[in-house]
Amino acid sequence: MTGPSRTGPRAHPRDLRATYTSAPYSGTTLCDYLEGTGEKSLVPDRDKAAALVRGLRPDYVVLQFWGNAWGYTWCMDGISHDASPQKYFSRYRADLRRLTEQIADAGGAKRPRIVWVAQGPDPITPDRVRRVNELYARQAAASGDVVADAGATVAPEGARYSWVQYLPCTAYEHEHPAYCTQPDRDRTALHLDKDYLHFCLAPTTSTPKPCPVRSPGILRIAREITRVIARTPVG
Repeated sequence: MTGPSRTGPRAHPRDLRATYTSAPYSGTTLCDYLEGTGEKSLVPDRDKAAALVRGLRPDYVVLQFWGNAWGYTWCMDGISHDASPQKYFSRYRADLRRLTEQIADAGGAKRPRIVWVAQGPDPITPDRVRRVNELYARQAAASGDVVADAGATVAPEGARYSWVQYLPCTAYEHEHPAYCTQPDRDRTALHLDKDYLHFCLAPTTSTPKPCPVRSPGILRIAREITRVIARTPVG
């Protein structure tokens, strides 16, 4: 959730000049942020999307879901991509609409612009990610919102849904060598050797916390979200 912004096309997150509030919870998906899910949700009522909009009155709501959430949350009522892809995508589509409606209703006359963050490659279910990103794009077009294709920044050029551990260093990463992890090979690491999901280059812990080390994948994603917000007028 962010306030007013102004910055250039290659913005660093610090340059957005916005007040930023986050409410992340591990293992969640769209329905967890819907009001009316009660005890079946991993997100408490105070941090539901609509509740945050009513309390914070943001200009933008950034919605980012990643990785394994579809199989680990009660609010999906046991529906998973593995067991029933058709039911999974139908439910995902319905939850996209409900979440958009709840955010819009909570904003009232000052409806925030929703920024859906397109997911990056998944080595296990690449087609699932592609279909989910298509649903984001359709919902954004239908409701006047936008998509930040942050997932493309952690995918090979010309192979949007191919998972890789390393990518060539960008110009920004060359200018800031801490983000080009293997300069002798002109490439940078997106994931640890045994962690294909997370972009933090530090081992995960049982207690979620901010990533403690510089991680190129995280910065690439954040910079693309920042860039899209910077060019998107308030709704």
